Amino acid sequence: MSGRKPMPAQPVVAVAGATGAVGLEMLKVLEQRAFPASKVKALASARSAGKTLPFAGGQGGEIVIEEMTPESFNGVDIALFAVDGSISLQYREAVVGAGAVMIDNSSAFRMDDDVPLIVPEVNSEAVDSHSGVIANPNCSTIQMVIALAPLHKLAKIKRVVVSTYQSASGAGAEAMDELYEQTREFLNDEPLTIEHFAHQIAFNLIPHIDSFMDDGATKEEWKMVVETKKILGDKSVEVIANCVRVPVLRSHSEMINVEFSEPMDVDTARAALSVAPGIEVMDNPAESLYPMPGLLSGTDPVYLGRIRKDPTVMWGINFWCVSDQLRKGAALNAVQIAELLLP
Repeated sequence: MSGRKPMPAQPVVAVAGATGAVGLEMLKVLEQRAFPASKVKALASARSAGKTLPFAGGQGGEIVIEEMTPESFNGVDIALFAVDGSISLQYREAVVGAGAVMIDNSSAFRMDDDVPLIVPEVNSEAVDSHSGVIANPNCSTIQMVIALAPLHKLAKIKRVVVSTYQSASGAGAEAMDELYEQTREFLNDEPLTIEHFAHQIAFNLIPHIDSFMDDGATKEEWKMVVETKKILGDKSVEVIANCVRVPVLRSHSEMINVEFSEPMDVDTARAALSVAPGIEVMDNPAESLYPMPGLLSGTDPVYLGRIRKDPTVMWGINFWCVSDQLRKGAALNAVQIAELLLP
């Protein structure tokens, strides 16, 4: 960060894409965590300018939306971006040129060598290497690496096999609306409206998130592979991901299988995960206690359950992982990164 202006104790914060699902959640998180901003600006497209959003730090408990232009970042210290990657790319120069730090939720910069990819519970020290842009990882990657990191510190991870069960809200507010509408249509025996997904999402599973690549994997699956290696700082960790869209409104779930290259047992893993930051273990099968997305939406932790031995390899652990991808998978993680920037 050498050469950049010092971060004030009470920075000016801009939320770009404030009217979207993640942007709205960013405003909530800033409010709930009492982030010490001297001012918060809500930025969106011209059609939203002049409208208001609820925000306790604004006048009368509201904040007026401003049209986002390159000039919007003059005087801003931290810019939280919850927009499409093409827009993030378009505004990078304006943000950094104004002396602000961009914390970007898109995939535009995640694999750039000069952009740290940060999950504060895992690699907070990487914040010191930024040159004006910090990337927020993929939502599915975030919850997985929070669980992997404390285990990797105890015994080197050799291979990870993960299958995700990703909610409709991962595709945005309009995708959630489509799940609602399709469910109503299905139950009323009406033709289904299919616009935001490749196929019917109500009462269905779609093994297709993002575009397909030449090797048969989807880009979402590729993100989980390369981002995990970057965040853990270990390119030798092998990862294969299978990403599936499910008819759940909010919160992603993952079944994660971890193979270690050295001894690891269930009791050691459970003890490490139980005290790791950002994790809450919910694991009592005898009482049918395990994390479920429909009951945990709106909360912050990464929840783990079904922790058990994988008997098919020498040292293997299997577990179930649930987290609200709009909170820890996006908005909360971004605001936690912003907190790392505070003096």
